[in-house]
Amino acid sequence: MSGGRVRTVVLAAVAMVSLTGCQLKDDGDNLVNGKTLFAEKCAACHELARAGAKGVTGPSLDQAWQQSEKDGFGRSTFEGLVHKQILQPNRRPQVDPATGKDLPLMPPKLVTGEDAEDVAAYVAYAAARPGKDSGRLADAGQQKSDAVAKAENGTLDIPTVESGALAYQFGSAEAPAGQLTINSVNASSVDHNIALEGDGVDEQGDVVKDGGTSTIQVDVSPGEYTFYCSVPGHREGGMEGKLTVK
Repeated sequence: MSGGRVRTVVLAAVAMVSLTGCQLKDDGDNLVNGKTLFAEKCAACHELARAGAKGVTGPSLDQAWQQSEKDGFGRSTFEGLVHKQILQPNRRPQVDPATGKDLPLMPPKLVTGEDAEDVAAYVAYAAARPGKDSGRLADAGQQKSDAVAKAENGTLDIPTVESGALAYQFGSAEAPAGQLTINSVNASSVDHNIALEGDGVDEQGDVVKDGGTSTIQVDVSPGEYTFYCSVPGHREGGMEGKLTVK
């Protein structure tokens, strides 16, 4: 579900999808798997509060449910709409009003089969639902790492997680003052990069995927900086960490 006004997306999906026999799955395994896959495949673009997703390049799924509810649909119907959009997303080009550039289009079939059903079930369960997930569901899809990356010989490596989710393999980093090269290998098929800001530094590396390396070279003084991914929606979705320079 990429781009377009929420109402248009929902109503277009209604026209395309057959909802016979569609029921919201509420067993733990389905929802846990759905949330885990949502975090990996969808959170980069969509907002879904209970999943901690703050993507901005696709429609807000919380708002989409609110509009769907106003239009008289239940959550099981919304599940069917989401499932249809996963398999056959809206492919009309959309423009970012802030930059004037085309927004990325959602590829069809990011997940398929039962995985697609589980993602749709979780979205239908979680969208605009008050409170927070609990139990096993609360831990599903969490990508934050407590690991600390440490610079060696003027080089700091901060690779992304291989799933393509909005996270680096390190939640924080340390480096000595002076010239520093920061490399971020991205093995996934999702666009990511490495950027750094703080204390007068504002550098962004190239956006890469499929094994590419995003690199920046900076001169850092003692203090705290923030490294992050500058792809729209990724930092907002939590793809950032703290660099401490001593």
